Amino acid sequence: MLKSDPYGNYSELRPDNASIVWDLEQFTWSDEVWMKNRELGAAKDKPLSIYELHLGSWMRHELKLDEDGEPVTGSEFYNYREIAPKLAEYVKKLGYTHVELMPVMEHPLDESWGYQVTGYYAPTSRYGTPDDFMYFMNYMHEQGIGVILDWVPAHFPRDAHGLACFDGSCVYEHQDPRQGAHPHWGTLIYNYGRPQVTNFLIANALFWAKQYHADGIRMDAVASMLYLDYGKNDGEWVANIYGGHENLEAVDFLKHLNSIFKKEIRGGLLIAEESTAWPQITGSVKENGLGFDYKWNMGWMNDFTGYMQCDPYFRNQHYGELTFSMLYAYSEDFVLVFSHDEVVHGKSSMLLKMPGETYEEKAANLRTAYGFMYGHPGKKLLFMGQEFAQISEWNENEELPWNILEYPLHKNMQDYVKALNEFYRSHPAMYQKDFEPEGFEWINCTSAADNIVVFTRKTDKPEDTLLFVCNFAPVVHEKYQIGLPFAGRYKEIFNSDAKKFGGSGVGNSRVKAAKKEAFDGRDYSMLVDVPPMAMIVFSCEPAAPKKPAAPKKAAAKKTVEPKKAGTKTAEKKAATAKTAGTKKSAAAKKAAEK
Repeated sequence: MLKSDPYGNYSELRPDNASIVWDLEQFTWSDEVWMKNRELGAAKDKPLSIYELHLGSWMRHELKLDEDGEPVTGSEFYNYREIAPKLAEYVKKLGYTHVELMPVMEHPLDESWGYQVTGYYAPTSRYGTPDDFMYFMNYMHEQGIGVILDWVPAHFPRDAHGLACFDGSCVYEHQDPRQGAHPHWGTLIYNYGRPQVTNFLIANALFWAKQYHADGIRMDAVASMLYLDYGKNDGEWVANIYGGHENLEAVDFLKHLNSIFKKEIRGGLLIAEESTAWPQITGSVKENGLGFDYKWNMGWMNDFTGYMQCDPYFRNQHYGELTFSMLYAYSEDFVLVFSHDEVVHGKSSMLLKMPGETYEEKAANLRTAYGFMYGHPGKKLLFMGQEFAQISEWNENEELPWNILEYPLHKNMQDYVKALNEFYRSHPAMYQKDFEPEGFEWINCTSAADNIVVFTRKTDKPEDTLLFVCNFAPVVHEKYQIGLPFAGRYKEIFNSDAKKFGGSGVGNSRVKAAKKEAFDGRDYSMLVDVPPMAMIVFSCEPAAPKKPAAPKKAAAKKTVEPKKAGTKTAEKKAATAKTAGTKKSAAAKKAAEK
């Protein structure tokens, strides 16, 4: 068999697959400022808004034809150098902090989106050379944008030129197919019990961070690594030494990888896509956690998407799906995601998931969904196309339908996501305490009949507090009473139903003062106009504490002491004694003279 070099740093364009030797030290980096400050920007109390994309279908050239009228292979793709300025300008315009690239490691099949990797050390030649990819990373950093790379340590394809049966025997995978194969995916599973295999993978993660300055690694399908019976029926898997279904070697591998990565890559992020309730995914390795920085919140994504897909008339029966996430919100450090997995394989686009007879009604639902997502604790991720309400499902063989931005509905949605990102980044309450219970408080999470939730996001400063009111029904509520966190003045500063976003324009133009009237278990409340199908946010200005009143000065009064009984007699005796004493002194004086 002819094999590609597992450590090859460049490859021929598919369908060819020979490895190409490339000098990785030719490129001159100029992103020192970004790399120096990266660790500070990666702190948990900083904003993190991620734009997930597939480079090959975000934007494309028109396909070139050869002399025979046949398409020229690969001519439809932008080079890394070409796409970098276009992507950076767009992402900065919309206010994202990071981009996340679906796998750019070399892979044979376009339709795998890069998740079936054959060249772990080679940026795919679809979009250019290793130097071109370094240019891309360098340019993004110079523009102040972080880059997270999707990475697949969970499985690899069976392609003959890849890692499968590498020397005629199972080098990278288990020999027993019950341990070494995913029956549903048709791929092979790494043997994490072999040091050579785990070293290959750990070195690879470090390679992308060191050689290409990647700011983070998002690991795909972590759940499939943790469970020996993942996607398998009885008899299709082998238990561990204790008779359980946990993959103990994979657990050790992840702990080791995350420990080494954090030690050597300052400011690098490690994100797990893990779809089960495995404990302490983001817990410290020293405390028996796996050591990731963040975990995709798949539970929230499934519950909330299910809730939003319900007709508003029936949402009151699914209210728990809206509020349940806060019961486990602090069990891990989460990223809230509407990822590529939600808009493929017949699931339809985010816009078409929404109920409504018209696109305008669907768009109102989607604006409310995005608004709730940004208000909910956790970092944020949206997949490309969702920011302008793409109608069709994502298709990896076509570029995004940019032409629909000519229509107001889609341009308004793009403007709305831009406004959301700007609002998110400029208000510390929306990100500073994402993973501390003190950063969030329900005001009302029991109004199932109205499909309304009210909550606050907070920092240590009361004046940073934000009050969110989310209405998931197409009904206007005039003079709707809500409880307040404290006395003060409340001003509406964001409204998803604003006319500039395509909404009806219902809102609260005047600043409102809290009234000393108990409601929602609070001492203070106010009446607001709640727009139909909308999320609105109020800033909170606490009332100034009242100064204590100065004590009143008492008027001066003459005090007349009452005379005690026998006073005159006492005075008379005192006078007599005084006279007697004087006479006695005079007599003594004369005697002395004699």
